[in-house]
Amino acid sequence: MKVSFYTLGCRVNQYETEMMKERFLAAGHEVRGEEEWADAYVINTCTVTSLADRKSRQFIRRMKRINPDSIICVTGCYAQVSADEVAKVEGVNLIVGTSDKGEIPRLVSQYHEQYAAGCCGIPKSPDIFVREHEKGEAYEETGIITSMEGKTRANIKIQEGCNRYCTYCEIPFARGDVRSRQPMAVLSEAKALVGAGFKEVVLTGINTALYGTEANFRPEFPKGYEKYAKLWKEACNEDGVCKYGTGLGLILAMINDIDEDFRIRISSLEPTVINKEDIGTVLGYDKLCHHMHLSMQSGSNRVLNNMNRHYTKEDYMEIAAALFDFDSNFGISTDIIAGFPGESEEDFQESLDVISKVNFCKVHAFDYSKRAGTKAAEMKEHIAPPIKKQRVKKLIEEGKKAYQRFLAANEGDCRKVLVEEKDFATGKYVGYTDNYIRTYIDDNGENLIGQMVKVILKKSYCDGISAVVK
Repeated sequence: MKVSFYTLGCRVNQYETEMMKERFLAAGHEVRGEEEWADAYVINTCTVTSLADRKSRQFIRRMKRINPDSIICVTGCYAQVSADEVAKVEGVNLIVGTSDKGEIPRLVSQYHEQYAAGCCGIPKSPDIFVREHEKGEAYEETGIITSMEGKTRANIKIQEGCNRYCTYCEIPFARGDVRSRQPMAVLSEAKALVGAGFKEVVLTGINTALYGTEANFRPEFPKGYEKYAKLWKEACNEDGVCKYGTGLGLILAMINDIDEDFRIRISSLEPTVINKEDIGTVLGYDKLCHHMHLSMQSGSNRVLNNMNRHYTKEDYMEIAAALFDFDSNFGISTDIIAGFPGESEEDFQESLDVISKVNFCKVHAFDYSKRAGTKAAEMKEHIAPPIKKQRVKKLIEEGKKAYQRFLAANEGDCRKVLVEEKDFATGKYVGYTDNYIRTYIDDNGENLIGQMVKVILKKSYCDGISAVVK
């Protein structure tokens, strides 16, 4: 059977798609490109915004046009929270929730064997395998992944679920409560990926900062790993529950000890995961990239409170200042929502004000999207779409100015770049610095792809900065 995948959304979805690919390959099937003819298409969906839902539906229809007789399996967050809606899209055969992605290779194969022979007609209604997440359930271990679609960077999923319940977000309903992966499984996967040649591993999860904070989580350390068992004990309170943000430090310590030349990056974090007192400890790992994606969401304390975020603008600015004290060119990227219910012009101006004061390396700006079942959906004073669009535009413009300031501050700096490709339009090698600048490196006659090279950053160039090998 030939199987094709299309993935929308976050790094967790990307990771889980790679897991499914490996399971299909292990079962003897062929994995094809996302736009190629296939017997079955697996669409891994996102539901962060209404736009993500719409894109999911569009790709379902697109895959069916490529092969009208194909099996369409829809999974991911949109499938979990809106299975009935997905079932109405013509051509869908299987709907699988976020708890059972590991079962998709078996379910698709079973469906293909049952109906591909043509002995009986394919049902008009899709088979639905969606169940509610249970309190206290453990992380679903799906095995060690040893390959990724890219050649240089690999994602490692360390936890699942979220219990923060921001008022605008459906993800806790789509992914369930916090479940952490056993640290030895994380370490084994990191070793496998580094051993396979990957030069960067990205720790990811639904809320990475919550790693190890669930009451029923008890990590297991075999003989020879007493050092980490001790670190874990020190990170826990008297009830044996990991204190917020400290479990991630254990994972960093374990992976940082792998004796190979590679680097570690952390995906999106809540600002509350670190404070200015802890930064020296958290950033003390020599393999950890000097870049963090800290989601601000708003610069207004009133709006942050209404969002049920657990920090203030002042907290955020303190953390940013501490990161810049640690490294004056530390890379900070962020998310900001425009037009949250009740956001006044003064509230919005406060978001713009933060961007004008912080040299962000990237600002992701989104207009608020009403999600059914969330508290924000029931709030009053929803902002008109034209105003939201206008505010997003202003955030993007201010974000570009912040990025240019960041690039200017990096001119003349010496950084390591992980080279990912050759850009034939410019004739330069392209990769990212540890502080997350897209870098264009002059061709010095060597093949630099896949290498970690030390460069001198020069000037703003294309969508990043130019550089020469030191």
